[in-house]
Amino acid sequence: MVKYYTRACNFYYGKISKNKVTKKLSLPLNGNKFISFDTIELITRKKKKLINIKDIKKLPKKLEEKIQKDLKKIVKPKILKKIRFKTSPLLMGILNATPDSFSDGGKFLKSKYANIQIKKLKKDGADIIDIGGESTRPYSNTVDSVTEWNRIKNKLRYAKKNKFFTSVDTRKSFVLKKSLAFNINLLNDVSGLSHDKKMINILYKTKIPFVIHHMQGTPKTMQKNPKYKNVVLDIYDFFEKKLKFIRENKITHNNIILDPGIGFGKNLKHNITILNQISIFHSLGFPVMLGISKKKFIKDVAKNNDSINRIGGTISSSIYALQQGVQILRVHDINETKQAIKVFNKLIFNI
Repeated sequence: MVKYYTRACNFYYGKISKNKVTKKLSLPLNGNKFISFDTIELITRKKKKLINIKDIKKLPKKLEEKIQKDLKKIVKPKILKKIRFKTSPLLMGILNATPDSFSDGGKFLKSKYANIQIKKLKKDGADIIDIGGESTRPYSNTVDSVTEWNRIKNKLRYAKKNKFFTSVDTRKSFVLKKSLAFNINLLNDVSGLSHDKKMINILYKTKIPFVIHHMQGTPKTMQKNPKYKNVVLDIYDFFEKKLKFIRENKITHNNIILDPGIGFGKNLKHNITILNQISIFHSLGFPVMLGISKKKFIKDVAKNNDSINRIGGTISSSIYALQQGVQILRVHDINETKQAIKVFNKLIFNI
């Protein structure tokens, strides 16, 4: 049996009035009144076809019904517990309390400097503070749970004392359990709940919101010649299986975010393909998050124009993601990203 995938495309920018932009019928993307689309790309493992939304009714009935279900998920506003997605993506500020993260390892290991950075991230416009104590850069080793917890506990205490919306970046149930004492708001597990089988039971009992992140392999192995049959569709199928697994484990809430995992078991071609087709994941019906900040794909594209901070590549990727309806951007440089989004919104949307 052929499996079909629905990707919203051909986006329009500008305030939507009665679902019309210019003279063409269009639908709002994720309930965003400033971004709409009038075309879908109907995709199988063998071919793709562009279809205007007014022509969907001409398709065979079962296929039309399938697409209409996907369209409902694409169009509906995405809501996460205590988070309301607006025109602009929410910004997740990164706080690596590690000695060896690829970008800022060692800078915020001490609480004194970490707390200053957390405060700065919030002041610059971060909606979420993501705190982690284990580097998951390519070829990194696993850190034991106690060491990881000791690295982040004081940072979590500070963030929650100041009533910041806080995410804990961990693969380990021990660390998540300890973090619950600080009333964290979100779990960001880069293993996609695969590293620690105890995670799912904690998520069931606490009902805490969480990110389903895609990674091929482990941080130690993920960049050793990653391969896919079709990187975008393989990740889409991974998300579907994880969502089924979650429902089978009696988690009924929809406070779930999807992250395709740029740079986690992907080469340059894989990363660019995912970014180009990122809007396909809207048909799963959950908010989409992207972690593109300072990633190696920027260096691979820029070549001799690479830089230490890779702010240019991060911002251009962020603006592209905004245009594709991505709801959350995970970045290091909050102020610069916020500045770019504000200018873009003023120029395009006049808001």
